[in-house]
Amino acid sequence: MKKNTSGPRFKALLGLANITTTGFADFLNTAPQNVHNWFTRGVPAHCMEEVARKLSVNSEWLKTGDGPKDATHLRLHDESGNTFDAQAIRGVYTVIEPTDVELPLYKETATAPGSGKTHVVEDPGQSIRLPRSHLDSLEINHADAICIHMIGNSMAERIEDGSTLAIDRGLTQIVDGEIYAIEHDGMLRIRYLHRMPGNALRLRSHNRAEHPDEIFRPAQIEEQNIRVLGWVFWWSTLNKRRPPVPFL
Repeated sequence: MKKNTSGPRFKALLGLANITTTGFADFLNTAPQNVHNWFTRGVPAHCMEEVARKLSVNSEWLKTGDGPKDATHLRLHDESGNTFDAQAIRGVYTVIEPTDVELPLYKETATAPGSGKTHVVEDPGQSIRLPRSHLDSLEINHADAICIHMIGNSMAERIEDGSTLAIDRGLTQIVDGEIYAIEHDGMLRIRYLHRMPGNALRLRSHNRAEHPDEIFRPAQIEEQNIRVLGWVFWWSTLNKRRPPVPFL
């Protein structure tokens, strides 16, 4: 996956359109400082499609500089079949929404080089695309959805090591028996969660033979910095080997 280098192109587009950072921030309902930061950090993955649509450019070109700058899906046709670019039209125009949503990818990584301590943070420039219809059917706010990779065999054989998972950060309330992503003192863990009497929490693996149940009391939850990141609503597993074809 190519690196997000959208910052300079985004800045140049605002300059050509004579749009201030404050003005564009109003379009996106965000802080002007966030827009200013994108000049150097690049447009975040979860905003890329929306920003590209508002500037009438191809999102892949905005992100990497590759491919055509022109966004063909923003082209309009009049009754005579003439084509107009949306950016050249003053007033209201209709935009065909993309069928996919680009979700930022998070990962567990060391807090400092050589440190044994980890935390879960966004992996800059990395993203996963999912069908918009998947999120909409589950009433998931697109801005709340992120992706991560499964680490370890605790959820085998349901979710294999290395699988990509999608998380709804808008659902952190525990529904017994559902799968959640949690951050446990900086470690990323995927478990079935169950509420217990006294506000305790039970973590259950699918692979219970190797990973027995864990129960944490409220004091332990606070001491060990256990935080529910969100509900796991999708995962994808790649087969680790190609089967040999007999009789060849």
